[in-house]
Amino acid sequence: MSDGTSTIEQTRSGAAAPPPPWYARPADAVVAAFDSNAERGLTRSDAAQRLVRYGPNRIAREKPPSAWRVALQQFRDPMNLMLVAVVVVSVAIGEVSTSIIVALLIALNVVLGSRQELKARASVDALAKMQVPEARVVREGELLARPAAELVPGDIVRLEAGDLVPADGRILRSATLEVQEAALTGESAPVAKDPGALPAGDVAIGDRSDMLYQNTSVTRGTATMVVTATGMLTEMGQIATMLTQVKRTRSPLQRELDSLTKVLGIIAWTAVAFIVVVGLLRGMAFDDVLLLGTAMAISAIPTGLPAFVSGLLAYGARSLADAKAVVKNLTDVETLGATSAINSDKTGTLTMNEMMVSKLFIDGAWFTVEGEGYRKVGALRSAAGAAVPDFTRLALGLVLASDATVSDDGAVIGDPTEAALVVLAAKLGVDAEETRRAYPRLAEVPFDSEYKFMATFHRDTTAGGGNRVIELVKGAPDVVLARCATAGRPLSDDQVPIEQVRADIDAANRRMGEKGLRVLAFAARIVEPGESRAMAEAPMSLTRDLAFVGMVGIIDPLRAEATEAVHTALRAGIDVRMITGDHAVTAQAIGANLGLGPGAISGRELRALSDEDVARRLPELHVFGRVSPEDKLRLARIMQEQGMIVAMTGDAVNDAAALKQADIGVAMGSGSEVTKQAARMILTDDNFGTLVRAIEIGRRVYEKIVAYIRYQMTQLLSLVMLFVAATAFDINQGVAMTPSMILYLFFFATAIGVIVIAADPGDPEVMRRPPRDPNLPIINRTAVSFWLLYAAVLFAAALVPLIAGPDDPRTDAPSASLTMTFVVMGLGTVGNALVNRRDPASGLLPPILKALGVGLITVVLVVLATTADFLRSSLMTQRLTGPQWLACIGLALVLPVVAETGKWIRRNRAPQPAIDPVRAVTPLRARTGRKPADRASA
Repeated sequence: MSDGTSTIEQTRSGAAAPPPPWYARPADAVVAAFDSNAERGLTRSDAAQRLVRYGPNRIAREKPPSAWRVALQQFRDPMNLMLVAVVVVSVAIGEVSTSIIVALLIALNVVLGSRQELKARASVDALAKMQVPEARVVREGELLARPAAELVPGDIVRLEAGDLVPADGRILRSATLEVQEAALTGESAPVAKDPGALPAGDVAIGDRSDMLYQNTSVTRGTATMVVTATGMLTEMGQIATMLTQVKRTRSPLQRELDSLTKVLGIIAWTAVAFIVVVGLLRGMAFDDVLLLGTAMAISAIPTGLPAFVSGLLAYGARSLADAKAVVKNLTDVETLGATSAINSDKTGTLTMNEMMVSKLFIDGAWFTVEGEGYRKVGALRSAAGAAVPDFTRLALGLVLASDATVSDDGAVIGDPTEAALVVLAAKLGVDAEETRRAYPRLAEVPFDSEYKFMATFHRDTTAGGGNRVIELVKGAPDVVLARCATAGRPLSDDQVPIEQVRADIDAANRRMGEKGLRVLAFAARIVEPGESRAMAEAPMSLTRDLAFVGMVGIIDPLRAEATEAVHTALRAGIDVRMITGDHAVTAQAIGANLGLGPGAISGRELRALSDEDVARRLPELHVFGRVSPEDKLRLARIMQEQGMIVAMTGDAVNDAAALKQADIGVAMGSGSEVTKQAARMILTDDNFGTLVRAIEIGRRVYEKIVAYIRYQMTQLLSLVMLFVAATAFDINQGVAMTPSMILYLFFFATAIGVIVIAADPGDPEVMRRPPRDPNLPIINRTAVSFWLLYAAVLFAAALVPLIAGPDDPRTDAPSASLTMTFVVMGLGTVGNALVNRRDPASGLLPPILKALGVGLITVVLVVLATTADFLRSSLMTQRLTGPQWLACIGLALVLPVVAETGKWIRRNRAPQPAIDPVRAVTPLRARTGRKPADRASA
């Protein structure tokens, strides 16, 4: 860790117990540990030696694998190996056209697979680019501007508002210092920093107030720090290390298609071996045996499966892009459909990452402030009949005791919290710029985390101001109240002793704190003429005897669409958790507003639990606050080990490792480049609701893939049965169809069936069912039973003309029986696609006319195959008579009748139940009763 012991101290201490972390040591002790000097810094020679020892202050990049190496690895895939074997045999027997078509399919598979692998290192490369170009460093007493890459441990670095922190470091001196650490911790509000040492122990990164971290930004004040870690030893470097160690899991579809390929490979090569052995025993010529074997291989191996599935996934990817969700790899479309849990970051994902005043307490009355982020439009609402106070005195504090500016288009310069105050003033009708001109600042007590307030002194030059001087104070409620003597109208005589209203104010402070609001109190007083010298020389002495004005509650507001999106996800059986670096109290309040499930826990409490305890308590934990990047990564892994398909959203660097680990890492379009590279999907509109919409699209795509595989297996298995039966019983000399017929069906008729399935809009109730069980693969007992049933029906229909066809053995004309078998199989693809596009819903429901229109193309192609001379000669078909066509049509209709009858019986016997909301949010293992899938092999 960057807050641990330096290499210098490790060498000195030997086997002794490690010293406390940097944040728990006095500043001068940290400087001494690095043999540095707080005033003069390192010498140039010492800095040069340390640069050699520690290396440059940059994130190391791993050399990416070569494209050729990645491409060669694709041939380990069983499908590609089988297709290569088909190409070799096709060339050997002179089927050049067949070999070319299959080779093109191999090339497509290799290109798609290689593209995914070559992106694996992109996230670390993006992190390496997040390097601060220059830093102000003290060397030999001289302040120099040096490249950030040249910083070494022990360097003294100076920072001011607007700077990015160039390395991890311990603060030596600071003045009104605040730092925006959202990129590292996820906390939306800037964090106050000071040099005071913290107690030793497990202190979360976001609570280390005396430390600064690389690539966070200074929003207020100045600081001097001693560098404690550079390069890969910084917190950012450790995130890069985690990214390197995290290996992407293969998607559920990839794993299932691998299993399907192995099963089909066994079936295919067993059938090929049977045909070859039987053919040789019957004395067939070797070339003829190879021809039959090749035809069998082409029929049994789903040569077009990867290309067709890629086409369906590409269709889904286009739909996602239209919905403003961009996926990097096609298989991620399907993974979305299997999502059973969403771990969402808070800042910038569920919230707007824009501070806003949402509650106001003044004169004993409550007001709710409406609006969105930094937009200066929004009303104030209160209880009916409540007296409306004079907001002028509060507005003066909002504007004058702040330095931030907010343009009309929402652009902020300065501290985000102060920007929220300026926006509230605008909603009250006060123009910040004009007010600051009317009340020029004479003196100030700048904010400091030690005393937790800010005071400013202003001359009132307005017409009724009488040229008086007013003091305005804002800060933590307990601190401000301790300096108040009265409450009421501080610029008038309408005041009461503070003790009369202290209980109400304390109760209001607690109420806002329980809602996760950041509370600021405001007070004011008139500066007497005799206090002018004290105001100029010691303004702190005048921050007493104040009049309490009111309090505001500030929060990073929820996105307008977030609550409805969470409810939609819960209705779909998807468990939603919020995981954030913000405080647990704030996170719990936001979780309650979102309607998340019960239970909140802090990062410290989480780290005290074993993995087994976390897994056991997951059903009762839905809000995780003050977590580290390691905690987010650990949670994703534990949930995956429970069999969940996890989607993780985030926009900051601290989310990157968890995004890469998750089954679906989702980055926000406005987020860091690191998260975009680590993620598998990017939401271009930063809308959590878009993720839920993307899951719906993913579910529909998966249903289409299952429908396609059901359709494809019916075709392939029926062909296998047909070839094996023809060989076993020597029907038509063992030839069921010619290789050219098979190719024609595969790449024309079958492809049209895929379009029928892809164009189907799907089940409208898809988001009212629980997620599919990832432990139930595509190849399951029920699915295989229907594949075999449908295949047997189509096989029997095609076998009839092959056995009882009208062939005349005295002629050498092309076989009419073979042609009729070909026609039955061709027309069968239409009926197969229509009925198998939905299950158990009927395939004859609307939009049936559109599906029939597409299926008509197959009918035309089959008719042309038996009538066009050039096709008849190449396919070895012949013209059929009217009765023969009627017989083929009747046989092809058997499959749709059987399939629709079976689905009608299943729907009536076991209607689909509505989703149970309680069941929807229980762990996957509890729902299925099975152990989680083994993800390690992935």
